[in-house]
Amino acid sequence: MHSIHQLILRLIVIGILLPAAAFGQQKKSDSKLDIAKYLSLTEGKEIYPNEAQLAMLQELLPTGAYQPAEPISDRNYWQQIAGTSFGKKTLEEALSFMEVQPEVPISDSIYRLANKEGNRGIYKPRYYRSMDRLEKLIVAECIQNRGEYLPQIEVYIRAIMEMKSWLHPNHDDAENSVLEGRRVAIDLGARKFGLVLALANSLLEDRLSTDLKTDIREQLEWRIIDSYLASCKEEDPISNSWIRSTSNWNSVCTSGSVFTTLVSAEKDEDRVAAVGCALNSMRYYLSGFGEDGYCSEGTGYWSYGFGHYLYLAELLSDYTGGKVDLFEFDNPEKLQRVANFPENYQLYPGLYAPFSDGVTRVKDDSDNFAYYMSAAHYGSNKPEKFIVDEVVEALIIWSDSSRYFSAEQEEIVLPEVTYFDDFGIVLSRGQQQVPFSIAIKAGHNAENHNHSDVGSYVITIGDGLISGDIGAPSYRAGAFSKDNPARSSWGHPVPKVNNSLQSNGANHFGRILSTNFTDEEDQVVMDLKPAYSVPGLTSLTRTMTNQKSGDGTIIISDHFSAEKPMDFGLAIMTLSDYELLNSRTVLLDNGDHRIKVEVLGEGISLHDELVPVEHLREGGPAYRIGVDLDKPASSSTITIKFTPVFNELAESGSIGTR
Repeated sequence: MHSIHQLILRLIVIGILLPAAAFGQQKKSDSKLDIAKYLSLTEGKEIYPNEAQLAMLQELLPTGAYQPAEPISDRNYWQQIAGTSFGKKTLEEALSFMEVQPEVPISDSIYRLANKEGNRGIYKPRYYRSMDRLEKLIVAECIQNRGEYLPQIEVYIRAIMEMKSWLHPNHDDAENSVLEGRRVAIDLGARKFGLVLALANSLLEDRLSTDLKTDIREQLEWRIIDSYLASCKEEDPISNSWIRSTSNWNSVCTSGSVFTTLVSAEKDEDRVAAVGCALNSMRYYLSGFGEDGYCSEGTGYWSYGFGHYLYLAELLSDYTGGKVDLFEFDNPEKLQRVANFPENYQLYPGLYAPFSDGVTRVKDDSDNFAYYMSAAHYGSNKPEKFIVDEVVEALIIWSDSSRYFSAEQEEIVLPEVTYFDDFGIVLSRGQQQVPFSIAIKAGHNAENHNHSDVGSYVITIGDGLISGDIGAPSYRAGAFSKDNPARSSWGHPVPKVNNSLQSNGANHFGRILSTNFTDEEDQVVMDLKPAYSVPGLTSLTRTMTNQKSGDGTIIISDHFSAEKPMDFGLAIMTLSDYELLNSRTVLLDNGDHRIKVEVLGEGISLHDELVPVEHLREGGPAYRIGVDLDKPASSSTITIKFTPVFNELAESGSIGTR
């Protein structure tokens, strides 16, 4: 009897369990991933998911590779794309590439030169033109399905695989160890080389030869998948340190690495691990934004970094059937504020403060995927049109794209004041016919793309800058050095105390002590002392007052006290034409408007000089007009008053002209 019972039990087990095991199937949960719970299981700073986290993901994630778009064999899908403006434009562009050879690999000598000098112009356009052409050729072949683009596609794929390094040369180390084959790493360029090859292998199916498809898979395993997962496991902590970055690097490189892994990995466990790594990495990326939504990288990097975060969100939502929701992550309210950052950060419609490595304007023809996705998921203003730099972004939303852009743009009405209270950023907007406005920041000196700029400000009149922060140096050798004059506090409109500039690090910060916003006047008082490591300095405050009546007046007043007499000064920074009218007055002219700058206080001299940085992202040249005490003091106040000049003629008797 006992043996009969055992036999019956075995038959039940075989009948119920064997089919699932035989086909590698596992019952999946229909619920969404609780991301807050998932993150709470993280141990220390780990990125690679632990067993508890993997168990949560395995209950939800599908098996098999991700299909980023329907393959070439789905003729109905590609015929629909053929009829869109995206499809027609891509075909037209691809046809023009048929006789154009890839511009990679670059020579070792160019790579080494770019690594040494930081000159992106001698390689970066070649990299991205080659990737862009291959993307367009892939889509064109999928649309036409006649084989005419396949030979050129293979030429480009082979050229990319022949590259010794997929890195931007200036992202390799000084010994060029990636070029030399001693290690593998992923950067902003490598992740896209991998992504485009993964796209080709997925969409073109057997139109590519078996040998070529095998070569692609091996390259992607080596250059992207293995490198990414090894870094997340801490097996290679040096090569991909961006996995814990709070900057755009994290979201951009993570989205590309995860895309390639989901599409190309041989093993399901690698796909599960990649999703888990991405979740653990994104808590670092999102921590780089203020709780108020402020992006210290500026509007340009918000678009680039947050756009790739939103692509990763769409990718994981698509792959998991909505079960992994990065659009909300563990803090949907914060993401809502991050999505609306560009709208809230405008000093004037379309004009931004170029703090850090930010830009004053977003080009009309630049990628606006982040704006589109913010409109779709967070109710932000719709962009006028839909422009994407990467084909994968267009493919994932092309069928729904017209819902979230609008040729009819609503008039932008900005509030008088926007206060990002987490980072300590105030935008005080004049309401005059020609608005006279100011943005001023506290922040700290370990922000992304740090400029040592606690207390910096930007003054605008109408739709243009006229004084204040001069923006970032162009990206070439020395641009990221803390001693670069445009990156250190010397090149910013902030104090210099006892001949010392601001110190770097998160413990060197500004603190807003008080604010008062009324219809007539906005005032901000901030403590700048923590930004300096000056023994004997007992206090340093900056008071900004925007008097909004009449044509407007903006006043910056700095007061310091110390245990002993110290040298003290600050700077008027400008990209505008200027004229020193007398020993206390400067006239600034940006071509559209003029303002008078008056220096108030005793025993003060002005000293103007060229900012010795030849290449600035905002143009140039830039000038620094030092405003310094004639002799050391233990306490003093320097006040600078900015006033628009419309009808009043400049005073005569100038003492210097730019």
